[in-house]
Amino acid sequence: MKIQEFIIPQLEQEVALTKTFLKRIPEDKLNWKPHEKSMTIRQIANHLAEIPAWISGTMEAEYMDVKGYTPPDHEKVEDVLNELANNFTAAKTSLKKSDDEFQRMWSMKKDGNVIFAMPRFNVLQTMVLNQFPHHRAQLGVYFRLLDIPVPATYGPSADES
Repeated sequence: MKIQEFIIPQLEQEVALTKTFLKRIPEDKLNWKPHEKSMTIRQIANHLAEIPAWISGTMEAEYMDVKGYTPPDHEKVEDVLNELANNFTAAKTSLKKSDDEFQRMWSMKKDGNVIFAMPRFNVLQTMVLNQFPHHRAQLGVYFRLLDIPVPATYGPSADES
């Protein structure tokens, strides 16, 4: 099996699940957060929509320098969903590469200093794709606190079977 044949279906599943969560966000709750140190729902939503762009960035460049990085900050759920869709399309295209490309080293830097370096495949699995369930789970807790039904993900939720 080629690596892209392994990763693309994973990405498709994670994006589909993420879309169900994003569609549940009420517009009037975008700036809600459970604690002063927590991200707002809007910040989490924008972050989730951005994750597929990290795939493109990993596959199309040799490194990313996070100095001066600014995350997207859409103010409407519809705009967040559009960002997710656009980033997903680009990510799928960027993954259609030879297995050798997945083995090439990739680095995250800050102001030119390497924070970490590993093969692209490892970046995608550990640093990128794992972000989806992590932040969906955060959103699920927020939903529970706001009495918004939590979507089923890898199995039933208390609200859906």
